[in-house]
Amino acid sequence: MRSTPDTFNVTPTDSNTRPLRSGELARRAGVSPDTLRHYERRGLLPRPERSAAGYRLYSPTALDRVRLIRGALSIGFTVSELGAIFADRDCGGAPCRRVRGLAAEKLAAVELQLRVLRFWRRELRAALTDWDRRLRNTPEGKRAGLLEAFVVAHPKSMERSSPFLTPNLRKSKVLGKERKCEK
Repeated sequence: MRSTPDTFNVTPTDSNTRPLRSGELARRAGVSPDTLRHYERRGLLPRPERSAAGYRLYSPTALDRVRLIRGALSIGFTVSELGAIFADRDCGGAPCRRVRGLAAEKLAAVELQLRVLRFWRRELRAALTDWDRRLRNTPEGKRAGLLEAFVVAHPKSMERSSPFLTPNLRKSKVLGKERKCEK
C-alpha cells in the first residue's frame, strides 16, 4: 500500500515501539523534562513505569499525548480543563461535547477581547491625533500634558478593561489609590 497525503504507512521500528526516557520524550515533543513531570503531576500524562535505575519510561504513545496537550493549550484550554477531559477519556468516556462547549466559551472570550482591542485602538488613534495637535501648539522644551489630557478626556478609561493592564495590576491597591487621586 502506497502512502497518500492523507495516509501514512508506518513500519514499527525500535524507535517507535520502545519506552522513552523523559529526556528523549521531552526532546521529541519540544518540551522540557520538567514540563513532562508537571503534566504527570496534573494527570495529563499517565504515570510512567520506572527502569531498574529509577528512570521514567514513557510509553511511545506518550509523545502523541504531549503533542495533543500542547495543541490544546495553544488554543486556550487550561491544564485543569485538560486534566478533567483526559480523566474522562482515559476511563472510556467521550468528553467531546464538553470539549466543544469549552471551545465555544474560548471563542466568546476571544470575541470579547477583540471588541475591547478595537475600542482601545479607536481611543489610542484619537489620543494620538489630539496629542499631535497639542505638540504642534506647544513650544519646544515645554510640557504638553499629553497623559493629563487623555485622563481628562477619558475619565472612565481607568475603569475599562484595558489590554495594557495585567490582571494583577487591575486588582492592585496601588492602582486603586491612583484612581482616587485622579478623580
